Amino acid sequence: MPTVSILTDQVIRDELRAYGVLATADVCSAIRTYISLLLHWNQKMSLTAITDPLEVLRFHFGESMFAAPFLFTNANGRLADVGSGAGFPGLPLKILIPTLQLILMESNAKKATFLAEVVRRLGTRGVEIYRGRFEHYAATCPKFNFIAARALGMHEELTEWAFSAIQAGGTIILWLGEHDSVKVASEGPWVWHNPIPVPGSLSRKLLVGTASEI
Repeated sequence: MPTVSILTDQVIRDELRAYGVLATADVCSAIRTYISLLLHWNQKMSLTAITDPLEVLRFHFGESMFAAPFLFTNANGRLADVGSGAGFPGLPLKILIPTLQLILMESNAKKATFLAEVVRRLGTRGVEIYRGRFEHYAATCPKFNFIAARALGMHEELTEWAFSAIQAGGTIILWLGEHDSVKVASEGPWVWHNPIPVPGSLSRKLLVGTASEI
């Protein structure tokens, strides 16, 4: 298995440029630490089917960070990463935009433990790990500015819950296959933008919606 040592700053910068990301030295360092932890823990529990560091960089970090322009509108906003799994897309977006207030929602106890270890090792502040299902998240908590989910499924349930959990004018960001992006974009009450092709993918799309005021 290739080692993380192949991920020099220059390699990371070159790879992420295809996703519109300009990576600083701090971002590159955080990514290396994260990937090292991911691949180490992945030997004992199922976190990712991708084990080549370059492919992890592209598929997990590049595709996650591709959504960053939609979050720069409120860099201090609250972002919920629903069904976070191994931390994607939430933690890469937090690495890129440190001022975000991030809530990682993950019902699997082992994965939640991994997320806590990544946050600890990176020294990341402003991150809450919620161990539970998104529909059980306390309705009394402040509403989110952004809600993101990557390959979660449960699209109807997710978009319905998200509309009640987000501020008016807030943004939902979904990583979907081509068929699902068309299906979800045909449903309200969200105002959906045209699906955006993800760089390096034949079928994956970024679907962005705005919470209409009704």
